[in-house]
Amino acid sequence: MKRIPLKGEQLGTLAHMLRRVDFFSPLTVGDMDQVLPYIMSETFAPGENIFAQGEPGDAFYIVETGKVEVWLKRGFFSFSKMVAQLGPGDIFGEMALISTDPRNATVTCAEATKLFVLVAADFQFVLKKNPQTAAEMQRIAERRKFRDAHLTNQ
Repeated sequence: MKRIPLKGEQLGTLAHMLRRVDFFSPLTVGDMDQVLPYIMSETFAPGENIFAQGEPGDAFYIVETGKVEVWLKRGFFSFSKMVAQLGPGDIFGEMALISTDPRNATVTCAEATKLFVLVAADFQFVLKKNPQTAAEMQRIAERRKFRDAHLTNQ
């Protein structure tokens, strides 16, 4: 993994992608301007794990280029099953921005992949400055947890 600061065109692409993410919809343009400098670009090799199921959540990702696979293991003695493939513009790990709950899946690179990454600790400053935004994001997170729990139990 190699972490690189973002430059001009990447920032524009990223800002456009973030506007499509419901998690970021409560943020004002000013809030977004404060967040963007903290987002980095990271490159991963084919087969490299981005994170593993059970690890604490610590970052949010957007696929810039490449493809990742999402693997889920339901029980201690069960095999992992691929449940999704994500490509450019797709997001994952957004719950980690407001919760350190364990990751509910493993994400692995299916090919050489470049990701936009926002570390949760860097995101917290926006929430501390804007309690209304923090409250709205908490509501979004609770809805997601409920939905994810319902889907997992089916």
